[in-house]
Amino acid sequence: MSLKIATIGGDGIGPEVVNEGLKVLDAASKQTNLQYDITAFPYSGGHYLQTGEVITPEQIEELRQFDAVFLGAVGHPDVAPGIIEKGLLLELRFKLDLYINLRPVRLLDGVKTPLAGRSAADIQFDCIRENTEDLYTGAGGVTRINTPQEVATQEMLATRFGVERCLHYAFKLAQAKQEDNTGNGILTLIHKTNVLTHCGGTWFRAFNEIGEAHYPDINREYHHVDACCMYMVANPQDYDTLVVPNMFGDIITDLGAAIAGGMGMAASGNINPDGDAPSVFEPVHGSAPDIAGQNKANPLAAVLSLAMLLRETGRIQSNDAAGQTADLIDNAIRKVVKDLEGQPMDRLFLSTTEVGDALAAAL
Repeated sequence: MSLKIATIGGDGIGPEVVNEGLKVLDAASKQTNLQYDITAFPYSGGHYLQTGEVITPEQIEELRQFDAVFLGAVGHPDVAPGIIEKGLLLELRFKLDLYINLRPVRLLDGVKTPLAGRSAADIQFDCIRENTEDLYTGAGGVTRINTPQEVATQEMLATRFGVERCLHYAFKLAQAKQEDNTGNGILTLIHKTNVLTHCGGTWFRAFNEIGEAHYPDINREYHHVDACCMYMVANPQDYDTLVVPNMFGDIITDLGAAIAGGMGMAASGNINPDGDAPSVFEPVHGSAPDIAGQNKANPLAAVLSLAMLLRETGRIQSNDAAGQTADLIDNAIRKVVKDLEGQPMDRLFLSTTEVGDALAAAL
């Protein structure tokens, strides 16, 4: 079975880190006989400046023909904030129904964390962020712009349907980790139910009702989002699997990236678990136009995202070669990171291409 992978290099350092990811994929696939085809697409801030379009409905339909999308980064200094983010990233999430954002927070041996006295054994958890509702739906508006009476609203929305399907995914992940001895069987809901009583209440009721009815073997915990930020820093070893609504998930997963070595180590997947549309995998970092074209970007987050792409897509399609290739890539990353022990992952002494070469050599 051949995987059809679409790539969107994007802007700034995006094409650079995608290229290193594909270099690593080429080296790993030769050992597993994984068959794949790559098709590159130009969607980006630069593409918008040239064409006046971010991505059209027809182009999104074209992406549906692929098994997965590997995205570098988007964001152009000559494009106003929000145009590319809403027009491409959110558009793909909504139109392809990528309702899960999976963000692993895992400190690797050899990577420095800003948390004193902590090691890789202490920072090993997963954040499941609901990805298509909440403040990101765009509900609300602004009136009387640029007057003293200007009023702006942005509404937090939670549907029982959207909440339940996210919770089921999170419970199943916690259950799978418990079964293969990589997790402790605890799922923690993150919200702010003491103030956001409407949306928080929907999440809290669904969390307990679904857990009690369908996943009695999984222990349930609840933390307010502000407390979660403290616990992530003070007691990260207590977390195993977290489930969180969209806005709060956006915030706490960046904190998670910081304690796991920085944005240069932060991978993510925007996932359609039902398999009826391609999932989109991308490093969490931005396009970093200040270092674009200088061969300075750390590509490890992109390569980690590519391994996620292979593992998740392989699981949906029962493609064992994809999962085996992902394991090889993860092992190569661990080896190279151990060799780089002591370097800050946001400013490596090696160049972008040298890191890719080191990974390929490790494979």
